[in-house]
Amino acid sequence: MSKSRKSLSTLWVTCDKCRSTMSQKDTCFHESTCPPKNDEWTHHYIQNKILYSSVDAYCSKELPKNITERDSHEMVFMSHSALELCEIAIGDRVILSFKGEEIVKTAWPTSDRSLTSVCLTKNTMDVNKVSGPVTVRKLKNQLLSAEEITIKYVGRQQLPKITSELQILFKNYNERKVFCIGNRINIPFYGKNLPFIIVSITQGKHNNSSLNTSSNDDLADGLESMSITDPKFFLSLFTTKWRVIKDEINSTANKKSKITANDIGGYDKLLNELRDIVDVVLGKCRQVLKGIRISKSILLYGLNGVGKTTIANVLLSSYDVKVFSFKASEIYTKYLNDENKKISDLFAEAKAETSSVIFIDDIDTLFTKKGLSDGEKRFLGTLIQEIDDLQESDANTLLLMTTSKLDSIDSSLRRSGRLDREIEIPTPTPSMRCEILKKLISKMPNTFNDDDFDEIAYVTHAFVAADLNVLCSQAGMRAIKRHQDNDLTPNVYVSAVDFMGALRTVKPTAMKEISVEVPNVKWSDIGGQKSLKLKLCQAIEWPLKNPDVFIRLGITPPKGLLMYGPPGCSKTMVAKALATESKLNFINIKGPELFSKWVGESERAVREVFRKANEVAPSIVFIDEIDAIGGERATGDAANASNNVQERVLAQLLTELDGVTALGNVTLVAATNRPDRIDKALLRPGRLDRLVYVPLPDADTRGEIFKIKFLKMPVDEDSVKIPDLVEITDGYSGAEIQALCHEAAMSALQEDINSNVLLTKHFADALKIVKPRTSAKLITLYENFCNNTNNK
Repeated sequence: MSKSRKSLSTLWVTCDKCRSTMSQKDTCFHESTCPPKNDEWTHHYIQNKILYSSVDAYCSKELPKNITERDSHEMVFMSHSALELCEIAIGDRVILSFKGEEIVKTAWPTSDRSLTSVCLTKNTMDVNKVSGPVTVRKLKNQLLSAEEITIKYVGRQQLPKITSELQILFKNYNERKVFCIGNRINIPFYGKNLPFIIVSITQGKHNNSSLNTSSNDDLADGLESMSITDPKFFLSLFTTKWRVIKDEINSTANKKSKITANDIGGYDKLLNELRDIVDVVLGKCRQVLKGIRISKSILLYGLNGVGKTTIANVLLSSYDVKVFSFKASEIYTKYLNDENKKISDLFAEAKAETSSVIFIDDIDTLFTKKGLSDGEKRFLGTLIQEIDDLQESDANTLLLMTTSKLDSIDSSLRRSGRLDREIEIPTPTPSMRCEILKKLISKMPNTFNDDDFDEIAYVTHAFVAADLNVLCSQAGMRAIKRHQDNDLTPNVYVSAVDFMGALRTVKPTAMKEISVEVPNVKWSDIGGQKSLKLKLCQAIEWPLKNPDVFIRLGITPPKGLLMYGPPGCSKTMVAKALATESKLNFINIKGPELFSKWVGESERAVREVFRKANEVAPSIVFIDEIDAIGGERATGDAANASNNVQERVLAQLLTELDGVTALGNVTLVAATNRPDRIDKALLRPGRLDRLVYVPLPDADTRGEIFKIKFLKMPVDEDSVKIPDLVEITDGYSGAEIQALCHEAAMSALQEDINSNVLLTKHFADALKIVKPRTSAKLITLYENFCNNTNNK
């Protein structure tokens, strides 16, 4: 670098070689880079009245006097001396260049940063995506007035309807601002910032704006810069028209789903049925059907996560039509009747198209049958009127809606002539789940075969498509974890074992409302009870594995099974084993839990239990101590108010078991110690079909119980003989035999805390403590009940 001389101020230095001016602190950097590159600089400097710097956020504690926050977004803040060196006056328009783009701002002095700093507000930086190196120079180009500016919406949310109110906002917010093609603007609208990009600008007819907006001192520069070529910068006036075009990617209309029919499985028949309806509504076969009223509305309903929205998107993606969709959050505003205008404009715009679809997702969120506000009532009336007008019109427009709560939709919407076609998206059957799993798992590296698909599909009872998707994700995570723990192969593959492990944590969506803890009890943990196990197998497993057998013989599978017998004979334990072994959705209810002090709540609890069981079918409802709710109804003088709640609950239970509405693939398993107290109506065929007596364990059963217990206990086989214990424990229940083994172990510990084996004397001590507690009178009661029901 040549010798430097001081210029303008002791803070600035001008290089004699390249004639660039920099601050004192940047002279060292300049020496190694002189002359600096105008496309890539390592320090800040001024050359040819252009400031080469980098942009910083304007962080002053208070704005300049008489400057509003909105005005500050249109300013660039520089030091006084930098403005002077660049021959820029306060309030002059300047051009900021960065990353191949240019924007025009108003120069304003600041003393908060360094001499060469260029500061913009954080809002300006975010909107225009300004960062890194930037140049600032005075705007000398000729300005032409803009007659029309075309902008494109680039936001992620849906663009609101372009109303006159929004048009006025465009004019007011951008008046007297300078733009060029490619600039970005942000319009605040009801708490949201709507981002746009300028795609074209039409030149106005009267273009003397450059002369009117320039200062007298810049008149010569303005005339000198004028040319016969079209200028680059345009001035927006209040008379400028603003035209908005919708980006095909961001617009709701014409938005195509990335999911196709090949990506979903199990619903091919349903999709074909829907296509037949859509083909007719959109104009096919119109001449053939002339004079026939065509239904133009479809309502898809089903459980959450079953795939309603996905099926709708797949259906619509196969048609070259404009799709207009909206949700509740996009309709309601704080202004009276504004939502009514929005829905009317939407229907009018859709009907104006050659072919179109109006898609309303989750319509139940817009309004329900109860508690409608005045605004919701007006909106409902407007929607009903638009649907009626659509049905009467000749427009090729389809109205497609979805809901997860069919009963919550106002009945006036569901009547014939409006929502004519209500099509259920059913919970997937095993074969449908298999098809869905094949589609999902095919996208993952896997080791599955056909048997694995069938097995996973069979055990995922009541899983909807969303649940299966989560299951695949969890299985994938387990596969990754397994690979990290045992890195023997270079690639990760998902196996059926990963899915079985994931099933322990992933539950059906409908079961998440029910707190169920399935104990890890297996059939092998229960000694004997072969007859009971067979009857449970007939009631639970046969209908699932061999449904054609019952159809062939013209019968229905048993819907209910009652286990009765002395306390401690493994009735509840059998239910626990049933929950584990069947892998069905298991809902465990204790009789007293259903009662509530509030009128009608007890009956509602019963309805909810069976409604949920139907949703997650095939399922098992287990009611322990059913005599608490199924007790025999009193008659005559014995009837009183205290029995009313129990009788209403019983009546509700009878209705659920064998009422007008089919119970579906739900099996009721109940247990009681007092079958004589259960109402006879509950025991009739068609309700609790199977009455299974669970007696005190016989000799063979007691032997099996001891064998199972001794597998986990250190017993001296030479001293303790199972046949001897079987003979001594005649009349003991299963629970009492377990208590006997427990007391024997305690006796051994009492004798020697370090004892590690049980001897005969320990069982002898335990027999003195644990006695059979089932009386002969109670045994006689069970046997008489068994004989009277002819169910030996």
